[in-house]
Amino acid sequence: MPRSKTTHPSPSLLNLTTPVAMGYIPLGAVFGFLFIQAEGPWWLAIFASLWIYAGAAQYMMIPMLVAELSVGTIALATFIINLRHIFYGLSLLNTLPKKWWQRSYCMFALTDETYSVLTALPPEVRTQKMTLLAFLNQSWWVLGTLIGIILGAQAKLDIAGMDFVLAALFAVLAVEQWRANRDFTPIWIAIIAYLVAIFIMPSHALLLAIAISLFISILRPQTLQDTHA
Repeated sequence: MPRSKTTHPSPSLLNLTTPVAMGYIPLGAVFGFLFIQAEGPWWLAIFASLWIYAGAAQYMMIPMLVAELSVGTIALATFIINLRHIFYGLSLLNTLPKKWWQRSYCMFALTDETYSVLTALPPEVRTQKMTLLAFLNQSWWVLGTLIGIILGAQAKLDIAGMDFVLAALFAVLAVEQWRANRDFTPIWIAIIAYLVAIFIMPSHALLLAIAISLFISILRPQTLQDTHA
């Protein structure tokens, strides 16, 4: 007699997006605050969070704008920093929503944290929740930016240590990935990739480690599909 397949209840969107919100709101607030402190226009900070929506690139914008670098230089730097997102989209290509506007938005809004949450879900649940999850996660970032703009316009605050929020968020997401998949392989890949990268190119170790990890992930594409089989 065939064994019945065990089904697990689908996690709610609130449960999925809450860890991201805990990181995105303070990080977005720090970006908005620093942007205003650097005398950038408030509307440009909101524009960046709506249409660029890339934490590292947005933080990088601040000193580049202060230095009055050209738009082309800023755009090129943003492209290089976010190049890894192309591989994110490719790995989720088969589970993207069918409607063109949903597919387009999900590819645009596929940040590191959203990708991490999505890849911990079964493929069918991933497709169903992807659009709204991506929208909610971006909403937390925009909300944080607005809070930072208001605070930056009102007072001088000490934000020392807030940059650790992103590292803490990634740690939480890594633990959630392991709890969902019970697979140490991605963690070992990341550790070894970073050790190799820091030996080859110490000044750009993180970027190189991400590239190595993504390359290895492409060589084992069955991982995402087989995890929840």
